[in-house]
Amino acid sequence: MQTGFYQNTGGMVTQFNRLDMVSNNLANLNTNGFKRDDLIIGDFMRLYKEERDILPIENNTKDGSKFLNRSMVRVPIVVEEFTDQSGGAILSTNNPLDVAFQQKNMFFAIETPAGKRYTRDGSFSLNQIGEVVNKEGHKLLSITDQPIRLNPSQSVTISTDGRIYTKNEGTLNEPGLVGQIKIVTFENPKYLQKMGNNLFVTDKEEVAMTGDNLVKQGFIEKSNVNAVSEMTSLIEVNRLVGMYQKVMDTQMNELNQDAINKLGIVKV
Repeated sequence: MQTGFYQNTGGMVTQFNRLDMVSNNLANLNTNGFKRDDLIIGDFMRLYKEERDILPIENNTKDGSKFLNRSMVRVPIVVEEFTDQSGGAILSTNNPLDVAFQQKNMFFAIETPAGKRYTRDGSFSLNQIGEVVNKEGHKLLSITDQPIRLNPSQSVTISTDGRIYTKNEGTLNEPGLVGQIKIVTFENPKYLQKMGNNLFVTDKEEVAMTGDNLVKQGFIEKSNVNAVSEMTSLIEVNRLVGMYQKVMDTQMNELNQDAINKLGIVKV
């Protein structure tokens, strides 16, 4: 059996998975608050260590060597997929309902038909009844887990701790407090799973954030995707796929042809 052929096939499939991830990152280059995805591919040293750790017999024996060699005949695999939660660039928009986080691992709580979800995208607007919603029309939640409703004719001020104040234009009255944005964090954000529409879902308990310097009004956090790095990865993936293809062609055509022509000759 030509084990190298299967290893190369698996390596090519792994790179296809990587290609899908890089392409998705590039497609969301300009998506507000988007967090890039990445993966870890198991290499020889990683697989070697894992097999040594579970070796059922002494590895300095002939039987141990045979077991280890058989175990190492495997294809490259995706060991782990993860989301890079580092912050993106902050862009001024002068929109009073745009809000950007000033720290990483903080999220807005959003009410959706499927339940509570979380996002870093702070681009909000008002729906027909004055509720603060995101681009998909899902409601932004307050610290009481209720939608936030504003008067469209009033000016809006959002403090750095997420408190929302409104006042009538052209009056000298002090702004009135109408609510506070719910800002949450998680002990380990790696358990957040993407569910589409730039939203995350998790079964882990949220932790409410309080204090100053949490958010900044009139700004938007952009994607943390680096276009140059992703394009470099895209080129690397294409080259690796080409190399795997070349090795597969060599094994299936050249080596097999030599075996047929040379080993298959019947000498009399």
